[in-house]
Amino acid sequence: MTTAVHHEIEGPADGPVVVLSNSIGSTLHMWDPQVKPLVDNGFRVVRYDTRGHGRSPVPDGPYGIDDLGGDVLALLDTLGVESAHFVGLSLGGMTGLWLAENAPQRIRGLVVCCTSAQPGNTQMWLDRVKQVRADGMGPIADGSIGRWFTQSWIDANPRQAKELRDMTANTPAEGYASCCQAIADLDLVPELPKITAPTLVIAGAQDKALPPDHGRVIADGVHGARFEVVDQAAHLGNYEQPARFSELIIEHLKEAA
Repeated sequence: MTTAVHHEIEGPADGPVVVLSNSIGSTLHMWDPQVKPLVDNGFRVVRYDTRGHGRSPVPDGPYGIDDLGGDVLALLDTLGVESAHFVGLSLGGMTGLWLAENAPQRIRGLVVCCTSAQPGNTQMWLDRVKQVRADGMGPIADGSIGRWFTQSWIDANPRQAKELRDMTANTPAEGYASCCQAIADLDLVPELPKITAPTLVIAGAQDKALPPDHGRVIADGVHGARFEVVDQAAHLGNYEQPARFSELIIEHLKEAA
């Protein structure tokens, strides 16, 4: 059953629609650095909070990747959008891959960032589910900031680092845990050759959560996909290196159009 997710829309009413999908443990505000550049280039930006995150409902879990993708299709239907560009990071990227594999007519151009088609580490994700349900989101938030950013960025941006740490701390524990379950056994690799949308894969050179090798698997599996590695970028590369990520995304979506 689909969930009506919280979303925000900015940009010209007649612009090509681009949907931005957040990572686990974040909200639509993780895309703040990309909104103005996209709007300035004529795109109509639709950001949403993945179910169980931010201001979206927290339905009973566990969730599957088909649930997360189904929410996006329902959102597009609600907005009367037949097809859209899709940009996702981490869990958002996994959602984008599922959409491009299972609803290809709805995805015009695809950008997946700092993500994986088969994350692995099943037991780690299941352990994280237990941890969140036992101890809440505080310990997860403390650990996530070190995965999301390089230490040099954290040292140079202490206020932003705290805000983003708090973003994770304020994520509903059940929503986070249920999304962990969606990731635990995920394997989208066999279906990658089905993707026909023009695809850009961006990896962060310093991403310890999902290193560039994960992106390479996606790029090798999707016909004609482009692969870019951005230096001095950990897992939330779009926030750490906003100019380069925005440049790559906009260039690709214009070509896809």
